Amino acid sequence: MTASGDDPQNLFATPAIVADRRADGSILIRSTTPLKQGARCVGDWLEHWARQAPDRIFLGERAHAEAPWSAVTYRDALRTVRATASWILAQGLSAERPLVILSDNSVDHALFALAAQHVAVPSAAISPAYSLMSKDFDKLKSMIRLLAPGAIYVTGTRPFAAALAAIRPLHQATIVSGNADDADALPFRSITATPESPDVAMAFAAVTPDTIAKFLFTSGSTGTPKAVINTQRMLTSSQQAKAQTWTFLEADNGDLAIPDHPVIPDHPVIADHLVILDWLPWSHTFGANHNFNLVLRNGGTLYIDGGKPAPGLFATSLANLRSVVPSIYFNVPRGFDMLIAALRTDEELRRKFFGGVKFAFYAGAALPQNLWDALEELSLETVGRRLPMVSAWGSTETSPLATDCHFLARRSGNIGVPIPGTELKLVSSGDKLEVRVRGPNVTPGYWKAPELTAQAFDEEGFYRIGDAVTFADPDRPELGLFFDGRVAEDFKLNSGTWVSVGTLRVAGIAALAPVAQDIVVSGHGRDDVRFLVFPNLAACRAMADLSESADVKDVIGHPAVRSAIASGLAKLKTVGPHSSGHATRALLLAEPASVDGGEITDKGYINQRAVLIRRAAAVTVLEDDASPEPIACAG
Repeated sequence: MTASGDDPQNLFATPAIVADRRADGSILIRSTTPLKQGARCVGDWLEHWARQAPDRIFLGERAHAEAPWSAVTYRDALRTVRATASWILAQGLSAERPLVILSDNSVDHALFALAAQHVAVPSAAISPAYSLMSKDFDKLKSMIRLLAPGAIYVTGTRPFAAALAAIRPLHQATIVSGNADDADALPFRSITATPESPDVAMAFAAVTPDTIAKFLFTSGSTGTPKAVINTQRMLTSSQQAKAQTWTFLEADNGDLAIPDHPVIPDHPVIADHLVILDWLPWSHTFGANHNFNLVLRNGGTLYIDGGKPAPGLFATSLANLRSVVPSIYFNVPRGFDMLIAALRTDEELRRKFFGGVKFAFYAGAALPQNLWDALEELSLETVGRRLPMVSAWGSTETSPLATDCHFLARRSGNIGVPIPGTELKLVSSGDKLEVRVRGPNVTPGYWKAPELTAQAFDEEGFYRIGDAVTFADPDRPELGLFFDGRVAEDFKLNSGTWVSVGTLRVAGIAALAPVAQDIVVSGHGRDDVRFLVFPNLAACRAMADLSESADVKDVIGHPAVRSAIASGLAKLKTVGPHSSGHATRALLLAEPASVDGGEITDKGYINQRAVLIRRAAAVTVLEDDASPEPIACAG
């Protein structure tokens, strides 16, 4: 593997892109690099690495930050997958009776899902938020009704007791628990002891690229979440394209004489093959189809991070990062924000991180430029070079890779260029370019929803993803595209001026840092733009010099916090003085984003439309110029 201090350009393929402008005004963009033949199915990767590097660690996890890591090699993973698949076949599971997993990432979760997929049974990981954070379980119920599962897995029945009780009348599935002491469920360990049946090999041989590998649910921000069909072709073609753009991956695969680290040492793990430490949920396409499959396709090692970028949980992520130095660091903007704060105060962690990580990858939401700049500055100060920052773009329906920024962008927000085998069509929509996607990585549709499937594609078979993009340089498409927001989120002010919600949201978060965790943009049909702000309570408490026990309303109402918001709005106005480029007032929200209300996904991203609908009363206060609650722009 290329050393982290080498020329970053050696990590990636040079983009080769063409843009064809058609008579109807649309623009087709594609890579001139043909997509090579990928694997038949995900199971072929596991079979390959179990033969080629059987003692290499595939998956590692630990119960808590102080516990030792436990690990599963590729050989042991395949043995468990085949045994578990024997049980799955004996139970008669199928696409009509799939495996449903309600729990967070774990080794058992991974092996159970791989076992199902090995014998053509789809798995469906459902965000634990729908089971553990929901109050009415309505969305979970709708998912169970739709899937009619044959087996449901939980790490333990006690934490999921309320959810399991709520869905009990809706299915006839066997409940499987990762806790062997649960008397009300079948222990997963007993399933893994099933003697391997000859039927497993036959079922595995019958898997085709068109076989459904999994169902992944959309966020369900409005209405019932949709089950996106993910075929084996989608998953393998996406990773094949990734290997052709991240060329260092193929170089690693050719060197099997590398030490395989069968035993995890006490000192930090810095391996010579692909190593990832990741928390991103497998109920989401980023964590599952991009990151997990990246490791499996390339014979890497995945250490499951039990933390996440949330108060009280990120300390676990930092402890794990001190133990395992990943080849690539993946996170969402909130995670980078919290990482930067930790790196600034921990010199040892800073040296390990910048000395071992080849590049950082952000996705899911544009990274505010202030976070990009901070990482570059810390990297320069620590190791004398800038940490490369890359991104990509796609959705659950594109498995997820549609574009990849496999080059050194000049600033945050560049989502890259179409991957090999995938075409983009840009269509005028108001003053924006709506982007649509076609390729082997795109879903054939939604499970048991033919009308929704038909609506999702245009007359040429391009998936209507609903996003807008702009060119970095219209004359040089190889320089990439920038995400330009959701087409449906943008709105006009009374003046007729369009407000680009996605762009303004990112700029607003940067201007209001560190007080704003996220922002919802309001102002449709008004003279000016205004913000609903989800506060970063830890930063607000520190700014106000208040304890963790301080009431939320006292924290967000503190003069220091309100002053910071006012100053941030003024800062934003200097950058975007026109009416659509800044907000005149902001309202800090005391109530966190709601899972039941569809305001937040399992990755922590805010859905603009859902918040505005659910918090109509807050919007009314925000728009009331006589109300003292909103904070006006300073100056």
